[in-house]
Amino acid sequence: MNSDNTMSGVYYALTAYIFWGVVPVYFKWVDHVSPWEILAHRVIWALILLMVILAWTRQLNELRIPLRLLPKLLLTSILLATNWLVFIYAVVNNNIAETALGYFINPLVSVFLGVIILREYLRPLQWIAVAIAAAGILSQLVIFGRVPWIALTLAFSFGFYGLFRKNLGLHAIGGLAIETMLVVPFAIAFLAWSGWRDQLAFGDHLPTDLLLVLGGFVTSFPLLCFAAAVKRLSLTTMGMFQYVAPSISLALAIFVFAEPFDPGRAVTFLCIWIALAIFTFEAWMHHRRRPI
Repeated sequence: MNSDNTMSGVYYALTAYIFWGVVPVYFKWVDHVSPWEILAHRVIWALILLMVILAWTRQLNELRIPLRLLPKLLLTSILLATNWLVFIYAVVNNNIAETALGYFINPLVSVFLGVIILREYLRPLQWIAVAIAAAGILSQLVIFGRVPWIALTLAFSFGFYGLFRKNLGLHAIGGLAIETMLVVPFAIAFLAWSGWRDQLAFGDHLPTDLLLVLGGFVTSFPLLCFAAAVKRLSLTTMGMFQYVAPSISLALAIFVFAEPFDPGRAVTFLCIWIALAIFTFEAWMHHRRRPI
């Protein structure tokens, strides 16, 4: 892999993850709209943009899939829509910090699901990392008497999404287009029902309308950058970038939107960061020991 290709991959990866990190700002701009309506518009406009991209790149054939894959794709589309809805709900309700926690937890959740469902083997240091992360989650229960359900829902919905999507062998953009296509009828039905009840935000205020249409770009642009980065970088290198987005989101939550970051929440984040440091170090050491 030449250095120019690698550097362009790094730029694509940074663009994708930085964009994902600042995307809560977009949802703050539309926080006067119902999360359900924001989700419906995001799904519809994302599908339109994805179809335009596939047509422009002459890749519409990527939408042809075996019928046997449809049940699995319906499941992944539900998981993805759930992830999007919870994220939107959290942001508009001033809980960006917990979304960041969810995406910090996500790599460890993926490992946990691999052990439980795929019967994968964890090495001792990986078990320690998972145990420390679990202790961080339990600290929320002990200190606040509640489970961080937003963080856990985001982490597990995306973890299961990655698990089920992993072996489908679908084109990144084409696969997402099919998933959004499966959800679009529900989105249109919701908007029609809301319009019938005169509860739609769309159509009353041009700036709001334009922002809701922008949801298609917000969904598709970072994915295109991510897909371009994956083609140019190893999965190990890509893994090092995944903490950029939640780090930016957490900084926004604390320093821009003034969300509370009390000692109890700090304990949870500290446990997760320690777990991730151990997990990353162990993965690096294991990679170095493997024969070339």
